[in-house]
This record gives sequence, C-alpha cells and structure tokens, in this order.
Amino acid sequence: MLTVEQNEELTSVGPGTRMGELLRRYWYPIAFEQDFDTKPSKTVRLLGEDWTLYKTPSGRYGIIGESCPHRRASLTYGVVHEDGIRCGYHGWKYDFDGQCVEQPAENDNTTFRDKIKAKAGSAQVMGGMVWVYVGPAPVPELPRFDVYVLDGVREVGTATLPCNWLQIMENSVDPHHVEWLHGYYFEFLGQTQGFDAPKSFQKRHIKVAFDEFEYGIIKRRVLEGHGEGDDDWAIGHPLMFPYGMRVGGMWIDQMQIRVPIDDTTTWKLFYTLHHPEAGQWEKQDRPVVYEFPFRDENGEFITDYVEGQDVMAWVSQGAITDRSQEHLGRSDQGVAMLRKMFKEAMAAVEDGEDPPGVVRVKHDVIHLPCEKDKFGAGTAFVDQWINGGSMRYSPIREQLLALHHEAAAAREKAGSGA
Repeated sequence: MLTVEQNEELTSVGPGTRMGELLRRYWYPIAFEQDFDTKPSKTVRLLGEDWTLYKTPSGRYGIIGESCPHRRASLTYGVVHEDGIRCGYHGWKYDFDGQCVEQPAENDNTTFRDKIKAKAGSAQVMGGMVWVYVGPAPVPELPRFDVYVLDGVREVGTATLPCNWLQIMENSVDPHHVEWLHGYYFEFLGQTQGFDAPKSFQKRHIKVAFDEFEYGIIKRRVLEGHGEGDDDWAIGHPLMFPYGMRVGGMWIDQMQIRVPIDDTTTWKLFYTLHHPEAGQWEKQDRPVVYEFPFRDENGEFITDYVEGQDVMAWVSQGAITDRSQEHLGRSDQGVAMLRKMFKEAMAAVEDGEDPPGVVRVKHDVIHLPCEKDKFGAGTAFVDQWINGGSMRYSPIREQLLALHHEAAAAREKAGSGA
C-alpha cells in the first residue's frame, strides 16, 4: 500500500515531476513511417506535452514543441524545410534544435531571434517506427533491441488505452495473473461461451523469481510439471525498464510497449517479429500495423483473447489506480521490486546519473534473453498465441499461421533426414 502522495509521484509524467524527469531519459516510439506518406507533419502527445513531429524532403525527422513561441499557433500546420520547420502563421523558422533562425517581419532586429528557442528533441527511425527523445543532453543511443532490427515478418497491434502507463507495467512483474486471468478465467469463458480456451496458460505456478539486469528485470517461473532446467526459469524474459516487456516463444518474439502519453492515457503496442527456423519470407520494408479492439459495440470489454483480458484488468482499475487502497501479498514481490527500482532511478536522475537501461555505447543490435519453449507448450504455442491473442486481429494472421506451419514441417523433414 502506498500513500496518496507516493502514488502521485509514481504516476505523474509531466515536466517537472520526479517520474516525468526520469522518463525523459529514454527514447519512445511515437509514430510509424507510413504516417508521413501523405503529409510531412503530425501532432503527437508524449509525457503530458504536445509536440510537432515532422519529416523533411530528404527523410530526416525532427520533433519540436507544437506551440510556436511567437503567438502559440500550431507548428504542425507549418512549412517543413530541409533544415527545420517554419510556422505558417508569421513565418518564424526553427532548426532541429528548436533555435529560431528566421523572423521575416523582424529583419531589422536580428538579435531578437537569438533569444527565441522552442523546446525540441531528437528523432530517428527504427523498425518502421519513428522514435523520439525529448530529454536533456547528452542524447543517449537509441537501443537497437533484437526484435526491432532482426530479419523476419513484423506486425504491430496498437490501441490507445484510457489509463496510466504504470498499472500496465506492474502487470509485467505479476506472473501469477497468467494462470488465473489467461488460464482459469479464459477456461471459464470457453465453457460458458462454447469455445476451446488455450491450454498453454493454465499451468499452476510453483515458484517465481525476479533478477535485476542492466536493462531492467528478468522474470522467471517454474510451472507445475516443469523444473529449473526449462526455459521459463533457466532463461525467463525481461521487463525493459521503464516501459517495455520482451516476450516470446517458438520464433515469435514480441516487445510489448507502453508509451506514456499523459497521466491517464497510454499508447499500447504489441510489436511482433515472426522468424521461424526453416521459414521463408519476403523482405519487409515496414511492419503491418493494425488496431486491436478492447471494447465491443455495447462498450463492454472484449475478454475472449489474452491481451483483451489484460486490457480489462488494466483499464478497469481506473484512470489512475488508487494504490492507497490496495493490499499487496507475498505473490506481489515483483510489483514491490519494480516500485523500488523506480524510486531508486528517480533519485539517480536527481544525482546526475543515468538510470537503468540508458545506452551510451554505439551498437548494431542488443540481444535480449527470452525463453523459446514458452510454458513447455512446444509448437502448439504458436497457434494458441496467434489465434488466442491480439494477433487474431492482424490482417496477415493466415499468412503468419502458414509461415509457422510450413517452417515446422520443414524442420521436421530435415530432422527425419527425408
């Protein structure tokens, strides 16, 4: 249980807040490349602030505070140049650092523009998404985690959720919810609504553990009938501090991303890479992007798939969970650990240090530990995850199933020596 003040400290992401200052030390995906196919700029909201994200004719991206420092008009409706953006209202022009470089009606007062600087950040493309950093210098390296840069077929399910990002993150260090929300409850729905719920999620947890590592927390579990030599314990999978979780199984590798739009809104992405051994696919320039629904036509939560169940649990807690009313038990050790980690990271930032997961060294790819044989379900896990999760809404679902089935057949054939 937290005090009201402690809860507010953990959930407030705006400028000047302790958590907001911590979160501004990281890169965030905020748009897709295809968003700029027909227009050069768009308004995006991140960490409680509105920004203009723009793309120059040569393909360079920039991000600047949306309101022009002159008379506060939106820069999203400005003119994009190769070296910056010009406000459509009075023509003030800003470079990529936000410095005002031109004031057409003030040409006789050249020192005036030197005093004008808009809030700005850095922007790069990776994995078909536009990533931005809006924190202080020096700008860290954009972490090139394996899911975003390795070859394969990519598809991304997205939704904008009306809740604080932290209650989604805390779910990542709550292994026990899997056997109940995605196991017991899913089975109940199947029995009452007449469908077969995935069996992979129904195994009982014998023990769980959490280990800190350089990018966050490794989550481990031993399930009933399994041992410490199985992938779920021996390898586990990581929570990527501060807003991600890496999961996977049988060459389906996914990064679950929780972008804090503001205190009560989160952009939720399931960024998935399909690259089965012995599989064949065409090179993909951009991921396939789609929205996954979480409410039906009556406004009720859709809970007959894995991630829909998660969304119900996150959003039904309210816009911001009142943690002064909760009662944590021993099974919530991961939640307590994550909160402690956030508290320590906020203190580190205030001491002028880098918090966990900030990358300063140039690199090509960062390989992350992640189980391959998820829940000991083998190849059956592929069908159960694709058909029983948010991927069922993917416009290429049938192609994904075919890709994995054909790859499994090729592996079996090669293994038999046929």
